[in-house]
Amino acid sequence: MLYWTLVFLVVAVIAGALGFTGLASAAAGVARIIFGVFLVFFLISLVMQVLGAA
Repeated sequence: MLYWTLVFLVVAVIAGALGFTGLASAAAGVARIIFGVFLVFFLISLVMQVLGAA
């Protein structure tokens, strides 16, 4: 999932550099959403590991 975040981030940077501002903002928005989902899953797994080890 973090891989896809980086892919969309690279697409956003390249599109922004080429002047495709609409595409760049859309790709950055998708990257932000996917990164947020990644963080939620990471925190859930971290809490589960801590509770499982206790």
